[in-house]
Amino acid sequence: MKLDSVQIRNLRNLQQVTFKPSHGVNFILGINGSGKSSILEAIHYLGFGRSFRTSKHKNVIQNEQESFTVFCECLEDSTTQRLGLSRSINDTVSVSINGIKGNKVSDLVSLLPVQIFTPQSSDILLGAPKLRRKYIDWCLFHVEHSFLTCSSAYSKLLKHNNALCRKQQVGYANPQRVYWTDLLAQYGSQLTEFRNGMMTRLIPLITSNLAQFLPEFCVEISYYRGWEKGLELNEALSKAADRDYKNGYISVGPHKADVRFRISGKPAHEVLSRGQLRMLVAALQLATTQCLMSYTQKTCIFLLDDVGAELDAAKREVFIDKLLESNTQLFVTAIEEHQLEFIDKYQNKKMFHVEHGQVREES
Repeated sequence: MKLDSVQIRNLRNLQQVTFKPSHGVNFILGINGSGKSSILEAIHYLGFGRSFRTSKHKNVIQNEQESFTVFCECLEDSTTQRLGLSRSINDTVSVSINGIKGNKVSDLVSLLPVQIFTPQSSDILLGAPKLRRKYIDWCLFHVEHSFLTCSSAYSKLLKHNNALCRKQQVGYANPQRVYWTDLLAQYGSQLTEFRNGMMTRLIPLITSNLAQFLPEFCVEISYYRGWEKGLELNEALSKAADRDYKNGYISVGPHKADVRFRISGKPAHEVLSRGQLRMLVAALQLATTQCLMSYTQKTCIFLLDDVGAELDAAKREVFIDKLLESNTQLFVTAIEEHQLEFIDKYQNKKMFHVEHGQVREES
């Protein structure tokens, strides 16, 4: 899926913006506060239904406005798709797919695979395990059609079983406890099979990318499924049951899964510099775009915010080159043009300048 046109209304300082991006690489230049990252934020809403800068949608709406809207026309297999999303100040959401309106964000985001790389992207390595689980699950959402049903069912069952644990704490014994635990184990095992399969696909791609991005390091990648080796999930749940009912929550299962990166036996984030960590993240995100293309023939829209932050010119160039090899439509923001000194070699490109919330295409 490639964006043919983008319209943004009342999003931060972008009051009324329309532009037609290249299907290849789009460079967006502007000083801090000009609105260039807000353009990426608008596209991010189409791919995720949320911002990458704030969890409060009302903060994205322009002052004194009731809502913001992002609309795009996309080309897929010579067919034009018309997609839109609007969020109001009272936190309601409306999506539009080819003129049909609804409020199911998952229907919209399933059509438009979007990835983003920002100065904060190193959090996937430095932050909590849930960020690394989200990394795997993004690719599963776009590659495996039944993944969302399985993941949603597991999340609901986990909440229900946690509630039973809390009731057990105050002396309420549910006679159906075994039934609900068995269901949790059933869907948890399915979810783990999905993730194991995806990691089997991703690890060779990540390793290949690291050979170019960080050739001086040998990064060991492993997947921890969330419970003790040698046990089935129902056995692990049974073994942990007394502790879980005492503590009031389920302590084992795929909601505790993690992806671990080590160099010479040490956690990668303790060995690598900040710039090197960003290249490891780049290898991870590139792998998901490659996986998407390999297994579904879908193309990805990739947002690269503040390309000059902690990436030297050579690393910026190789990252962009590899993304374009995967037929990715790329949007790159930078403060100054000298941060993109290598762009003359790209044929399928456009340059946009952003100033005071206005977007101007360079001829």
